[in-house]
Amino acid sequence: MTERRKHPRFKISVSVEVHTEANTTPLRCATSDLSLGGCYIESMYPFPVATCLELKLQLADTLLILARVVTCDPQFGNGIEFVRILPEDRDELARFLDEHAHQQLASSH
Repeated sequence: MTERRKHPRFKISVSVEVHTEANTTPLRCATSDLSLGGCYIESMYPFPVATCLELKLQLADTLLILARVVTCDPQFGNGIEFVRILPEDRDELARFLDEHAHQQLASSH
């Protein structure tokens, strides 16, 4: 299978609030992996593929991200592609992932 991702992903749990047009109550969950281009969210009740989402990713600040579902694994979760993110939020996410990568490297030595 060919790797389709444009960005390296990291196994990391980050709190995320998921909003959809169809539901006024957000889903609060966590990522199981994260990259500059998307994430995977574990959920017993995943969203259908192509569902548009608004994510609030909790780092030092709350990042607002427009996203869409690209994979659906019943009773397990969703692969999420980031569609739109503000440049400053993208920069914060990049710094966060760089720090995480450096911590992983340091702990593996």
